Amino acid sequence: MLDIDFVRAQFPAFSEPSLEGQAFFENAGGSYTCGAVIDRLTRFYTQRKVQPYAPYEASCLGGAEMDEARRRLAAVLGVDDDELSFGPSTTQNTYVLAQAFRQFLQAGEAIIVTNQDHEANTGPWRRLADEGIDVREWRIDPSTGHLDTDDLEALLDEKVRLVCFPHCSNVVGEINPVVEITALAHAAGAFVCVDGVSYAPHGLPDVGSLGADIYLFSSYKTYGPHQGIMTIRRPLAEVLPNQGHVFNAGSLYKRFTPAGPDHAQVAACAGMVDYIDALAAHHGTDSAGVHDLQRDHEVRILQPLLDAVKGRNAVRLLGPEDAAGRAPTVALALNRSGEEVAAELATLGIMAGGGDFYAGRALAGMGVKEETGVLRLSFVHYTSEQEVTKLIEALDRVL
Repeated sequence: MLDIDFVRAQFPAFSEPSLEGQAFFENAGGSYTCGAVIDRLTRFYTQRKVQPYAPYEASCLGGAEMDEARRRLAAVLGVDDDELSFGPSTTQNTYVLAQAFRQFLQAGEAIIVTNQDHEANTGPWRRLADEGIDVREWRIDPSTGHLDTDDLEALLDEKVRLVCFPHCSNVVGEINPVVEITALAHAAGAFVCVDGVSYAPHGLPDVGSLGADIYLFSSYKTYGPHQGIMTIRRPLAEVLPNQGHVFNAGSLYKRFTPAGPDHAQVAACAGMVDYIDALAAHHGTDSAGVHDLQRDHEVRILQPLLDAVKGRNAVRLLGPEDAAGRAPTVALALNRSGEEVAAELATLGIMAGGGDFYAGRALAGMGVKEETGVLRLSFVHYTSEQEVTKLIEALDRVL
């Protein structure tokens, strides 16, 4: 089992006096940062804050740290070093990719998007309709929020060039079968773009084994600095038009970053792997084993929360009732504003959120009123069993 005390000792937030007594349940909006990332960021800003890759020592060391972050993250994700790129955010990275596909696709060709997505992974793709691209919507089940692969197959034909979908939704929480969906898309001759923002905080996936052509996630939700991380597999990256400076066209990892990345934050991302390595060493496993430890812990402490809310009057749990099939991102549709309930929970030491969370299409698809939105309760592997108990007791008081 995951050593929760060791885990929490790696995060300065858990020893911060101003946060004492507060249970953090809005991790889907951004996680606490691990100490290894903070240490690397501090070191870069104090010792390496110069233009990298010049011949003098501070510059050489800065560039080496940036290269280290890319190399080590790529290894964890199961892709080549130059198949991983950094950008200011996943939203920005997706927008840049959509511009590349805008040039790549021909009028009359098609892409598939879902209404389960966060707006960042659907809005930029939908705008391709302005160029004559056929944008087809893979729709969720209105009662469950589930994406049925039979419905996807009905949308696929020889005109579809790209299928975009989330590894899991930031309000539905259900973990989608990426390998199966990718196989269906590839069999139809389409590329695949997976939004991993809501899944990656629960264990970085082996993108290589998933088969996705594009996989995107946010480092600020995976215990790191505010960056977007994207993997683009070589066969696709080499055929998409260059979106970077003309002199960077020959560099795979620079082709889709029009502006220079934040050097310090890129370098600090190596601290995310430092953290994974520390967990692996402490538990006697590897990075894949760390992923499984994180998920096992989350599933174990999530089920009591699901059981506590699924049968309540005037409370609708979005997504699966079984913790094994979902991420610990729990959205509740109530008969009043989710923001109001989140504010009440705050007085009881629970940090949660309310609103639509940029998933307005998914909520509308399930009949959730825009004016009330949802109450969202989200956690990750550093959340303790005691904090979940505290949350359930607080919900008993406010619902």
